[in-house]
Amino acid sequence: MSSSSAAPPDPATGAPPRQTKGDHHAHHQRRDRRGDTPPPRTGSSEIEALRGFLDYLRASIAAKVDGAPEPRVRTAAVASGTNLLGLLNHLTFVERSMFLGDDVTDWQATFRAAPADSVADVVARYRDAVERANGVLDGCADLGAPVPRPRPGRPAPSVRWALIHMIEETGRHAGHADILRELIDGTTGR
Repeated sequence: MSSSSAAPPDPATGAPPRQTKGDHHAHHQRRDRRGDTPPPRTGSSEIEALRGFLDYLRASIAAKVDGAPEPRVRTAAVASGTNLLGLLNHLTFVERSMFLGDDVTDWQATFRAAPADSVADVVARYRDAVERANGVLDGCADLGAPVPRPRPGRPAPSVRWALIHMIEETGRHAGHADILRELIDGTTGR
């Protein structure tokens, strides 16, 4: 049995003692703590809300990767092999496939950035894909219409479906990126 200086549980409820603010900060020191960016204020239309939240998530994940240190940015931090730089590389391919019509034959390979690609290269390529995707979306007034992408033989999803899918895909990977970046150098926040 170990000797512990922890406070005993509350005698009335049996609950553990409440952690004080000082205790929390002593145990969870972080190197760089950025404040969270609040959700976007969008227009009231459906397309403004969908695009506003997608752009918010896009900016969040790009910021999470931007400036991450080599080589840890591309080092797997979990058993699946997922790494921070690979997540953004993958999302670049997803943006280009969904909105620009690029054909991707090996989705698993998109989770790995080329060894010669720097963090700045991958972030710039992602931001370029987002800008080009937004150019396509700027011409889409009808959420029920198909995404106007050049991909003969494959029907395009509706603009609504594409936006919702991209919010889900980007949000999922942005959550992964939050954890991976904190594991790399302690950076938190959006």
